[in-house]
Amino acid sequence: MSSRTVIRGGLVITASDEIHADVLIEDGRIVALAASGTAAAEAWTAERTIDATGKYVIPGGVDAHTHMELPFGGTAASDTFETGTRAAAWGGTTTIIDFAVQSVGQSLRDGLDTWNAKADGNCAIDYGFHMIVSDVNQDTLKEMDLLVEEGVTSFKQFMAYPGVFYSDDGQILRAMQRSAENGGLIMMHAENGIAIDVLVEQALARGETDPRYHGEVRKALLEAEATHRAIKLAQVAGAPLYVVHVSAQEAVAELARARDQGLNVFGETCPQYLFLSTDNLAEPDFEGAKYVCSTPLRPKDHQAALWRGLRTNDLQVVSTDHCPFCFEGQKELGRGDFSKIPNGLPGVENRMDLLHQGVVDGHISRRRWIEIACATPARMFGLYPKKGTIAPGADADIVIYDPTAEQIVSAETHHMNVDYSAYEGKRLTGRVETVLSRGELVITEREFTGRAGHGVYTPRSTCQYLI
Repeated sequence: MSSRTVIRGGLVITASDEIHADVLIEDGRIVALAASGTAAAEAWTAERTIDATGKYVIPGGVDAHTHMELPFGGTAASDTFETGTRAAAWGGTTTIIDFAVQSVGQSLRDGLDTWNAKADGNCAIDYGFHMIVSDVNQDTLKEMDLLVEEGVTSFKQFMAYPGVFYSDDGQILRAMQRSAENGGLIMMHAENGIAIDVLVEQALARGETDPRYHGEVRKALLEAEATHRAIKLAQVAGAPLYVVHVSAQEAVAELARARDQGLNVFGETCPQYLFLSTDNLAEPDFEGAKYVCSTPLRPKDHQAALWRGLRTNDLQVVSTDHCPFCFEGQKELGRGDFSKIPNGLPGVENRMDLLHQGVVDGHISRRRWIEIACATPARMFGLYPKKGTIAPGADADIVIYDPTAEQIVSAETHHMNVDYSAYEGKRLTGRVETVLSRGELVITEREFTGRAGHGVYTPRSTCQYLI
């Protein structure tokens, strides 16, 4: 039995087009678009009709950077795959790519199996995995080839967190050389962790223990230096490079310079760097702990450079780096020592709305909104055109978006499993109304109608965004 849905009367927005069109869905896939009101569109029949008059019809968001259930700093991220993917759906995101973790001494396969077990049967939306590579050796390098063949085509390394995830330049170079051969994409956390540890030790010795010092020791210059070094290592290896959570204007400048040279170097930023700043880290009574993440929030004057980078395509993707820790009992682990505050912010539910606010505020266009939140992440990580667009053959991952609805962001109304909002009290224009995942209604007129287990694991091809 086939099931058909038609979405009528909305403004369909993709990365390339805006058109008043009806959308026909059959068996979880988009089968046709036709201009609204035309004979072709009017002839369609379906079991379910969704009226999108006055609304946007956009592809479901692709959040290429989340950390559900991530162990970190003696605790673990507070969102499970079930709660986190449900919250993502509420926010108009229909695909996440999470990070499986290889611990030192463990194989990549062990880490991937662990994360598959966490996610399997629990997700409300579709998901894939990147692989965090913490232990580069000959066995690891061979496993990278196997994982690429299986659809895990991106590998994250860290220049930060010595003793946990850290890789030295030699290990990074070896992994990059392997990815140059097998088609994988290296994702880099670019901060000079060795130097940062010295600055942390010195700050604590001076009695500088409050959350705001987290931002002061993780200096923008050390993000820029690591970004530059990662680019040069990738250049030596002949490999593409994707720098995650870019927060500093100096790091954007390094990416822009590399791209001007024609290198396959890409950058991601996150909503927290576009909307929050060191002012939040400095909030009194330990409230600043809510905003501790790495790379850290920067002074407000960095925001303009990030928005400009998104407009000029020196930054290609906005992901969330969603890694929530409750204020009570988790962030509080760092009272008296900022270095013990678990690093991460909640945001998977807020990304699409915050970026739409960027449209409202004149920072980006509507099509650019869809490009950085849907299409490019899908292309970057081998999911396009199955995900990230509205076109015949694509999965029917579709959001009906009300561009005029007003909302106030609050922990009281969000659906992430965390006891605060990083954007508490922020007024936004625009809100998700209805969400379909592979043609199934997950959010129906602001009501959750999905289920754990609907979301399926989605293997990926290699990067489709190379120059």
